[in-house]
Amino acid sequence: MKSVGRKSLVDAAITELRGEIASGRWQVGDKIPSESTLAETLGVSRLSVREAVRALVHTGLLTTRQGDGTYVTATDETAVAFGRMLADVADRDVEEVRRGLDLVAARLAASRRTEADLAELREITGRRQQHFDARELKEFVEADIEFHLCVARAGQNPLLLDLYTTLSTALRDTVLADDMRHSTTDAHQALVEAIAAGDPAAADAAALAIIDA
Repeated sequence: MKSVGRKSLVDAAITELRGEIASGRWQVGDKIPSESTLAETLGVSRLSVREAVRALVHTGLLTTRQGDGTYVTATDETAVAFGRMLADVADRDVEEVRRGLDLVAARLAASRRTEADLAELREITGRRQQHFDARELKEFVEADIEFHLCVARAGQNPLLLDLYTTLSTALRDTVLADDMRHSTTDAHQALVEAIAAGDPAAADAAALAIIDA
């Protein structure tokens, strides 16, 4: 971080703190420096730091634990806001949106994927299968989310990837609360092969098989 000078001190402090989170220097679960340390580093008053921290607590990026300190709880304010919105949305509505994104991502990936995308998909698929076989739920879910993000990324559409990333992040805890009963390892493999073959229709069918499992 750098000294923020004397203009818009609270806003500038918010920008610097947000930057530490966005850059990965402060990761989810990390305890951030004390108020006094931040004030000295940024060259502002403790009051300005306090207001900046309060603002980021409000957005959901930070949380303050009484008598302990302040911790990073999220890295994406959009995902936090989206997650709050999902709490009031019907499960059917969420599934319909996920269905649409999955189908678009699969078709685009089959048409636009690169060899690097394909190699990454195969690596993730293998890792996902290993976690499935070992009944390692948390690791399996993370690999599953990573798999679908990779499909979206292979579609070479930045807006689609942003939407998919935001939705996946917001739903991570919900997915973790589920189990592996409806997992479709065969359908995931079929999707990879359809993408490899550059076959949008087959990719569409495989994506539907995953969704409807």
